[in-house]
Order: sequence, then C-alpha cells, then structure tokens
Amino acid sequence: MTPRHQRNLGRRKLLFALGGAVVAAPAIAAVAPHALAGTTSDDGARTEAAGALPLTIVNNTGSFDNANVHVYVVGNQDGRQVRLTPDGTLAPIALSDNGSDGFTDYAITLSGSGETRLSLPYMSGRIYVSLGQKLKFRAVTDGAGNAALQYPAGWVSSDPSYGVLHDCAEFTYNSSGMFCNTTMVDMFSVPMSIRLTGARDQTTGTVRAGGRAAAFAALRQVEAFAPLVIDDTRVIAPGHGLDAGLFAKDYFAPYIDEVWSTYTGRDLTVTTNAGTFTGRVRGEQLTFTGPAQVSFKKPSTRDVLFCDGALAAPNDGTTGPVAAVLGAGFNRSTLLSSAAQPTTDPASFYATALTNHYAKAMHAATEDGKAYGFAFDDVADFASYIQDTAPTGIRLTLTAF
Repeated sequence: MTPRHQRNLGRRKLLFALGGAVVAAPAIAAVAPHALAGTTSDDGARTEAAGALPLTIVNNTGSFDNANVHVYVVGNQDGRQVRLTPDGTLAPIALSDNGSDGFTDYAITLSGSGETRLSLPYMSGRIYVSLGQKLKFRAVTDGAGNAALQYPAGWVSSDPSYGVLHDCAEFTYNSSGMFCNTTMVDMFSVPMSIRLTGARDQTTGTVRAGGRAAAFAALRQVEAFAPLVIDDTRVIAPGHGLDAGLFAKDYFAPYIDEVWSTYTGRDLTVTTNAGTFTGRVRGEQLTFTGPAQVSFKKPSTRDVLFCDGALAAPNDGTTGPVAAVLGAGFNRSTLLSSAAQPTTDPASFYATALTNHYAKAMHAATEDGKAYGFAFDDVADFASYIQDTAPTGIRLTLTAF
C-alpha cells in the first residue's frame, strides 16, 4: 500500500478539512469538515443514503452500558455541514437545532443491548463517542453566513465538553471507497478499533489489554509530558498542550539545532514517489535539490508537533512529501541517526531521550503498533489508517479500558 504522504490526500490536508477553521464564538471550537471529496446530493432538507454502507457500533468497554454510550456522526456532504440521523439520512446543521441550553442534541443512543446498526451515506467526517454524558455541540453561523457546528475541543479547559469522556474516529466515504482511521492527533481518551470489510478484511487501532493505562502511566513518568495527562479522562497531544501552556515551547529546540548543525556539513536525502531529494543547510534554510528544489526554514517545536508552519506540506507532490518525511523524522527522532529518510524500522523510532514521548506511548498501546500520534504518522505506513475501494461494512468497536 502506498504511504499516504505520497498520495493525493495527505494527513495535514485531512486534519485541516476536519477542523482547521474556527468560528466567531467561542473561538476555541473547530468548525465541522469541509468536503474531502466530491459527492452529490439534492438541495432538500434531508439527503437519502447514497451508496449506503452498513455502520456497526459495538460497546465492549465493560465500564459503560449501551444506555450511557452516545454516538455522533457529523461532517460534510457536498459542501454542506450535516449530521447522521438514526434512520440513516443526513440532516443539515441548523441554528434552530440548539435547545434551551444553547446546544444541539445530535446523539444517537445505542440499542438496548448488543450491537447497534446504522446506515452511512456518502460523507466525510467524524464518528464521536461519549461515555456517561452527552457532548455539547453548538450550531453557529460561520464567516460565510452558513450554519456550522462547533466541535468539542478536549484540550481546552473552558470547552463545555471538557469534562466529558469522549473520543472520535475519522473517515471519508464516497464513490471511490472508504478511507478511515482512529486518531490520537489531538488527544487520546477512549480505546477504539475500526474493522473495514470489502475487498479485504482489515482492522486497526485496537488497543492492547492494559494499553490505555500503560500509555497514561508512561507519560506521567516523563516530566515534560506529565502535565498532558488529565486525571483518568484523557491525554492531550503535546501540540495542544503547548498552546495551553502545559508543554514547553522550546522542547525540541536542542534536537532541531543539532539537525541544522549536522546537515550544514553533510547531505540529508529524502526519498518520495517523486524521487530522491538531496539537502543541506544553506543560509539557515535546509534546501533540497532533485526532482524539484524545495527548502525549509528552521522549524519551531510547535511546527514539529503540528507538522505545520515551517514544515507545512502543500499537496504539490514535491514540497509536501518532503515536509511529511521531515516531520516524521523530527517526531520520531531519527534525523540524526540516519541521513537517509524516511527510516522504516520502528525499533529506531523514539530511541532518544528527547523525542515525542506522546506518539511513542500511542504506538506502544496498540496491538499492531500503528497509531496517529502526529499528523504525518502515516510516513512509512505506521498510522492506524485503512482504506477499501469496494467496502461492504465498517465496524467501530469501543474496547475495554
């Protein structure tokens, strides 16, 4: 399978589409997805299921019964922000959906017992789950005057859903197939796995027995990362922790400086589908030649954690793939141990004391060693991402804590 950072739709583009913009009030919350792929729909209030795919929700938490598990399928279809109803239709987000408390109630409650079966039309979005309490989504007006949905931000202490145990999976489902992943890019809270059937039978994201507790414990033992552990509710990704004042803004600075110093005097090669790029630091920029000339300013710790800023990856086939590989190399701390990137041996990842211990813990927690601990964890196919061009069903299982 071709690494996603070498495909047309990169993870950074997916992340922006799934919540990169913010709306006026409150500014902390992210707007729902923009379309990731073209779909068709009528202009009516509801859209009947197009190419409906069976979606099964399984509650194996062992800690919460079905009555205390709430599911939200929200996202975008054909440029409109929508949400899935229990009967398998898509309803547009509407300001009138806000109740007297100022929030919508788009929750789909699980069946009284056993599995819950839904029907998923073409759309892009997220499947949120909350345990014990419902999430507080608010319908608002975006900058273009359209109804939009403010998503929970579990890394913002003032968010109305901050105290709710919740998490999500991401997907794009269209005529080309189903593309989905479990994600820890923003935070990790609820263990879950995705099984996708179709041309193949694939499962990813399964947290090993005791893996959640082990991840929380591992991060509590690293001084710089310990503040990211919020009780037994969630672990916040270090990028969001940095923005919240919980993580050092210069954490990666010594490593970044050493990379810049090292490759002032020697070559760094990055191989992508476009070919091999050869780079050196010249005039404070890491400049590559090869299939095209691309260059990067020295990144900040925030740039590394978000794979953005100086490491932003445009969907251009040259700069983007090189940026993705560099972002992975910084987070995995492999840029100094190997001058040929990307590295593909997971035994070499996170081997230094100064590394992304959050991503390390996320990978250690899963059965297949795959996770989305940072935006381009898909480099060399280490992300909890699966796809199928002829899907027959998707199954989201909430696993034991």
